[in-house]
Amino acid sequence: MTTQPQVRIGARGSKLSLAQAGHMQRRIAAALGADLEDAAQVAAAAPLIVITTTGDRVQDRRLLEIGGKGMFTKEIEEALLEGRIDCAVHSLKDMPALLPQGLCIAAIPEREDPRDAFLSLKADRLEDLPQGAVLGTASLRRQAQMLHRRPDLDVQMLRGNVDTRIAKLTAGDADAILLAYAGLKRLGLGDLPKNLIDPIECPPAPGQGALAIETRVGDCDAAWVQAIRHGPTAVAVAAERGALAALEGSCKTAIGAHAWFEGAHLKLIVEALSTNGARRYRHAGEADLTELADPEASARALGLSLGRAVKDEAGDAIDL
Repeated sequence: MTTQPQVRIGARGSKLSLAQAGHMQRRIAAALGADLEDAAQVAAAAPLIVITTTGDRVQDRRLLEIGGKGMFTKEIEEALLEGRIDCAVHSLKDMPALLPQGLCIAAIPEREDPRDAFLSLKADRLEDLPQGAVLGTASLRRQAQMLHRRPDLDVQMLRGNVDTRIAKLTAGDADAILLAYAGLKRLGLGDLPKNLIDPIECPPAPGQGALAIETRVGDCDAAWVQAIRHGPTAVAVAAERGALAALEGSCKTAIGAHAWFEGAHLKLIVEALSTNGARRYRHAGEADLTELADPEASARALGLSLGRAVKDEAGDAIDL
């Protein structure tokens, strides 16, 4: 082992959160010099500390009713600020646009597939669901996007962890559900979806599929942090989160953003919808990052620009 300090990792207690944190635990331990063949050494170098959040405790209401996305991060961020943990592993899509003072998103590892997954026992695609079918989701974005495509659907609030939602689908509480494909893959359930939603036609949540390693500002450039960063992912999600910031996004707004590379060109599509899906506002753009000194800043500027364009066009027509 090196003389690197121990890095205590805070994470939620859900199966998905622990799977994500466990993956990063090995990456962080390796960066600290631990032998990955020695489980005890990995656990000693980067111990996992489970923290229950308000979002985990309250499962019968939408997030917007209990305080928004921050309900999945508040208690973990308090532990960071108080020095009880050294970093936190979050799903980036759950991170609010603004972080508490003193904290930063220090690293974003390589992103998993960002698409939404369509699961159903009755249809292979959204288009194949019968008239008036029940679609279960707790996401206003997914609700609005699906109602835009199928205004006849009966969208019902469906919260809970992945296992809970799949169990409700199996029990017949919904005819179909939508989940992040990345989460299913990390849980070894990547074969369950009947269909994957086109991310250009229906952009996912900003940052979907990516993990965020949050630390105190003083640790933002630690050697172990730099070892787990993935530059292209950081650039893409900077664009998406720029749009999120411009739209003042939260769980009260239906916002989608998807960035991808074509060569050195970063392409971005941003949309916002009314919650009933009746109105949709979309803007797309791109940036050539070939010779730019700070591609993340340029990507964020692209996101801010497109987000503002959507906001200006929408005016009061959607819940911004």
